[in-house]
Formats: sequence, structure tokens, C-alpha cells
Amino acid sequence: MSTGDSHAVPVPEHDHVFLGEGHDRNARKTWSVIVLCTVVMVVEIAGGVHFGSLALIADGMHMSTHAAAMLIAALAYGYARKHASDPRFSFGTGKVGDLAGFSSAIILAMIALLIGYEAVDRLLHPVRIDFDQAIAIAFLGLGVNVISAWLLSGGDHAHHHGHHHAHHHGHGAAAHGHADEIRTIDTPYGRLRLSIFEHGVPPRFQVRHFQDAAMPALRPGDLVLTTLREGGARQRFTLRAAGDCWESVEEIPEPHAFELGVEVGTGAAGFVTTLHYEEEAGHAHGDHHRDHNMRAAFVHVAADAAVSILAILGLAAGKYFGLNFMDPVMGIVGALVIANWSFGLVRDTGAILLDMNPDGPLSRDISALVAAQGDQVRDLHLWRLGPGHLGAIVGVRSRDAARDASYYQRLFERFDALSHVTVEVTSAGPA
Repeated sequence: MSTGDSHAVPVPEHDHVFLGEGHDRNARKTWSVIVLCTVVMVVEIAGGVHFGSLALIADGMHMSTHAAAMLIAALAYGYARKHASDPRFSFGTGKVGDLAGFSSAIILAMIALLIGYEAVDRLLHPVRIDFDQAIAIAFLGLGVNVISAWLLSGGDHAHHHGHHHAHHHGHGAAAHGHADEIRTIDTPYGRLRLSIFEHGVPPRFQVRHFQDAAMPALRPGDLVLTTLREGGARQRFTLRAAGDCWESVEEIPEPHAFELGVEVGTGAAGFVTTLHYEEEAGHAHGDHHRDHNMRAAFVHVAADAAVSILAILGLAAGKYFGLNFMDPVMGIVGALVIANWSFGLVRDTGAILLDMNPDGPLSRDISALVAAQGDQVRDLHLWRLGPGHLGAIVGVRSRDAARDASYYQRLFERFDALSHVTVEVTSAGPA
């Protein structure tokens, strides 16, 4: 929506439901793990009481903490769904899962400290170990965690579900994303701003010409663009007038990795330069699709599985080789592994809760797209609303008084991840 010196755009009614694609499916998976852990917990505690096994009772109590951690994730899914349309949440409840993930990460850190403390104490003050019973329980725990991991698998990679929003409707062709697409060249004929325009696929070159009255006139036919690719293949592009710019008649084939020769004019007044283009690797804007609530649940399961494996190794070393100290040593290793996973969760979820920019390449693409129109981004805010949903506030300074906010909202439709876009356009005055 435009404000200030911008052109006003009516704002239709809309919702703010920014839940991930697999939200309800992941909630069901989490509840299934809770049921599994609860059943195992009851069986272990009952068996421990019946057979007088303190180790079984202890593992059953440990399983209860595992179920409690899953309960945090399940309740977060339920709360986010129940209040998804609650007007009190300005940008929906998509970040409830990130808050739950952050909380789970703190619990994981506390578990790592507890395991580390217990392991060091056992290392300093060894105790008698019933290896056969302990190994059996460790295998039982590993089996439960493997089944839990299978039940939870796939939830951490949910994809954007094509949510339509009043600020942003539909999806255009995906942007390939080249951080160096916008190039400015100063020539005797004035300044040229060259870009690769990807609103259609495959894309084309676009050139905007800025010159003073005293400079020689320049027409599209006076500018020649030639690509040289690895292996020696050359392609020449001719330009034609296309609104407020010149556009190549020929389409640019993939990949966008080549040397681009730019020739302007002829004879003594001619100008020649070469630009280098590289395809930017890994620019899929994919990290913001991650469901951190499901990730936290999966990390809990993985942490338990890792501890079970390390415990089996340590217990086996004690039983078969007499290396009793390996049991607490493996406990220390497990504590360090869990602490590392916890740190990663705290870092990623904390960044979302503090509204850090979740996608630097996308920010550069937005700025480059505005620059390709001959305008300038004066303010840009990008943040995550929920798994697969980003919000953006873009302030544009435009040379063209006819361009209003709706012009740029339509232009930004190519970016699938943008689910809520607010645009403010102010006039930059005549060029």
C-alpha cells in the first residue's frame, strides 16, 4: 500500500494465515510419537515395578520427558491452527512454531548440561553397571527413537503451498537470481543500465539509456551485445524499443554464465567493454520453508537416538573389554552433540523471532528488479511470517509518476515466497 507522496491503492479485505504447507500433517505425526512414547513409558515403568528393575523405571521416566518435549510441538501446532485468523495477531500465527522450536532448543540445552554433569560425576565416581540390562534398555530406546524418527520424517522440508494474499496474488515465473545482473556502464553516449529481465522464461537483456542533451544520439541499432560462453560459442543480440527501455529480440538461454561484449557506436567514437556473468549457485530461497517446530521435535528424537547409540558403544566397551570408563565418556560426547544441535536451533529460531532478514539473495533480487525499471529502493524490510511465507515492506523512489504501488506489487508476483507485500512509491522528480 502506498503512503506519503505515493499513489494510493485500495486495500481489499484479506486474511493473515501464514501456516506451513504440512502444518496439520506434521501435527498428526507429532501426536503419533506422543502416543508411542506414552505406551513405552507405561510398559517400562510397569515392568520395572513388577521385576524390581530400577533401570527400567528410570528409562520409563526418561521416556516421559521425551513425550513432554513432543507435547510442546503438538500444542504449538494446535494453537497456531486455532488462532490462525485471530485479528489480535497482526501477521498471523505462523511464528508460533518457531517460538516452540526455540523453547525446545532451551530444553535440549538443559538436557545436554544434565547428561554432561552426570557423565563427569560417573567418571570421577564410578558405579557398578549391570551391562546386560543396560544394553537391552539402550537398544529398546534406540528402537523407539528410530520408529519416532520414521513417523516424523519429511516434516522438516515442507514446501510453500501457493498462498494467495490481498497484497500479492498469483505467482509468476520463478526468478533465477543473479546478484550481479544489474550493470551500469558510462560511455561517450551516456550512461547505460543493463539488466537481465526474467519476468518471462527464458529471459532477455534490457537496457536503459540516460544521456545529456550535448551527447551524441543513440539508437537501439547502435548498441550490440554479444555473449561468449565456455567452449567458444558466441551469440549476438539485437535490441528493439520496448516501452521505457530497449530489449533484446533474442532470448538468453540458460545458464547465465558468460562473457558479455558491449559495443556502442562505431568508428573513433565507438566504445567497447566486456562484462562477466556467473550463475549464482544455490539460490533457491529455500531455507525460509523450514518448519522449525517439526525440526525441534526431530532433533529431540535424533538426540535420544544418538545417546542410545553412544551408550551401546560405551556399555559394550565396558562389558567386553573392561573399559568401564567408556560409558561416561560416551555420555560426555553425547552431551556435546546435543549441545551443538541445541545451539543451531537457538540460532535459527532466535533470528526468526527477532525478525532478521531470512533471505539475503531475495533482498538483492528485489533491489535489482526495481533498479532494472530505472528506479531505486530507498527502504526494504524482509521477514518471515511462517514456514514458506515472507513479508516485505518496500519503499521505492521512482522517476516515473505513472508508477504506483500496484505496478510494483504486480512486478513482485514473480517471487513465490512473498505472501504479504506492502509497497510505498515516492517521486524522485524528473531525471
